[in-house]
Amino acid sequence: MAEQTTAKATARTVRISARKARLVIDLIRNKTVGEAIAILKNTPRAASPVIEKVLNSAIANAEHNYDLDVSKLFISEAYVNEGPTMKRFRPRAKGGASRINKRTSHITVVVKEAGEE
Repeated sequence: MAEQTTAKATARTVRISARKARLVIDLIRNKTVGEAIAILKNTPRAASPVIEKVLNSAIANAEHNYDLDVSKLFISEAYVNEGPTMKRFRPRAKGGASRINKRTSHITVVVKEAGEE
């Protein structure tokens, strides 16, 4: 049986819109793990700490579950999908109401060992 060289972590139903999270996830795709953590620590966006947590989880999965070398890891896949939307209503003029969409997202990070193409 071939040894697995990828590890994955997912955060589901995170309370941030997928559009905002994709701006941050695009910064770290195809980067080494150390470089990606440095980028996330210095990116002043609300999605940064959440994505950093998912990345750290993927690194821990790689190290603990598959015995991969952390120094050789890079982000092979990173994507954000839309989660369920919570619908809320706000009162408006003349007895009306307008809908507020509180969007959520599913964040997935896959790390791979370099040199395993």
